[in-house]
This record gives sequence, structure tokens and C-alpha cells, in this order.
Amino acid sequence: MDTRSAFHQSLDELEKELLNLGERVEESIHRAVESLAKMDAELAGELIAQDDGIDEKVLNIEERCLRLIALQQPMASDLRLIGMALKIAIDLERIADHAVDIAKVTLRLSGERLMKPLIDIPRMAEMAKWMLREALQAFKERSIDRAASLAQKEDEVDRLYSELFREIVGLMGQDAASNRQLTHLLMVAQHLERVADHSTNIGEGIIYVVSGKRKDLNV
Repeated sequence: MDTRSAFHQSLDELEKELLNLGERVEESIHRAVESLAKMDAELAGELIAQDDGIDEKVLNIEERCLRLIALQQPMASDLRLIGMALKIAIDLERIADHAVDIAKVTLRLSGERLMKPLIDIPRMAEMAKWMLREALQAFKERSIDRAASLAQKEDEVDRLYSELFREIVGLMGQDAASNRQLTHLLMVAQHLERVADHSTNIGEGIIYVVSGKRKDLNV
């Protein structure tokens, strides 16, 4: 195998590793919200313990990217792709961190009865997971249209968060314990909103890699 073929094979392997990481991170979001909905402290603890494995995978991807840059001296288009892979890995790590933070809320509220049914938070989680899947599919297909579609979905997540914020603030009163739980639920919604933001960040990077032009999807 010549040097150029080996380089493109390495790029393909990098992409597969990145997409596999994305699937694992999406599952982390799902399990974090599930742990909260079921008040399952054991599930939350397992997710938190597994975060080191995700961090290790991110480091492996970063090292692979840096080796490709240092040893292969890629051309402009390939260099943008490698840079995009680095950025996606960082966004995925941060999304995984948000999943861990949601799991920590489960541990803090463990044993308590939720004041309100979890309706909007699971809806936000489904939207956020969809956005992450769509962003990664856009990366796989190098699709500007898929990447650009994330902006509309992010607007929906923002609207849902605003509605939930108003509802939670309206429920707050004089009881400190109730206010504490409501504040934690609001924090969960904030984490899911940030997941959506990171997904649109990935979309922006894809548009840049494919077109060479920068487009702000978080407007």
C-alpha cells in the first residue's frame, strides 16, 4: 500500500472511531435521563464510572489526528477534515460531561419524590439525541443540508427550555426542599440545551469542511 492510500485508510479509521464514540455518547444522554426518570441511582453511578472510558477514547482520537498532521502533512481539504474530527471529539466529550452532570442530579435527588412528572425533560432529551445523530450523519455524508437543518431543531429545544424555565420558576415558593429539587431539574434542562448547542457546533464545522465557508447555526 502506498503512502497516500495508507493515509486515506487512516482517515477512514478515524471517521469510524469518531462515529462509534458518537453512538456511545448518545447512549450516555439516554441513560442519564432514564436514570433521572426512574430515580435509578445505580444506573447513574454506572454512567458516571464509564465516563473515563469516553475520555480515553477522545484522547485516542486527538492523538490519531495529531499523528496524521505531523507525519502526513495533509493537503488543505484533508487538513480541514482532520481539524473537524478534532473539534467533533471535543464536542462529544463535552456532551458526555453533560450526561454525567445529569446523572449526578439523579444521585442528589435519589430517594425523593419528583414534584412534577418528567414530560418536557425527556422531550428535550429526544430532540437533543436526534440532533446529535443528525450531526454525525451529516459528518458521515458530508451533507451541508443535514448540518443546516440542525438550526431549526435547536430553536425548538430553546423554546421548550424557555417554557420549562417559566413553569419551574412559577412552581417555586417558600419551601426550600422543593425549590432545591426544582433548581436541579432546571439544571438538567440547561445541560440538554447545551447538548443541542454542541450538536449545532458540529454542524457548523461540517459546513465549513465541505464548503470552506463559515455559517453560524446558533442564531
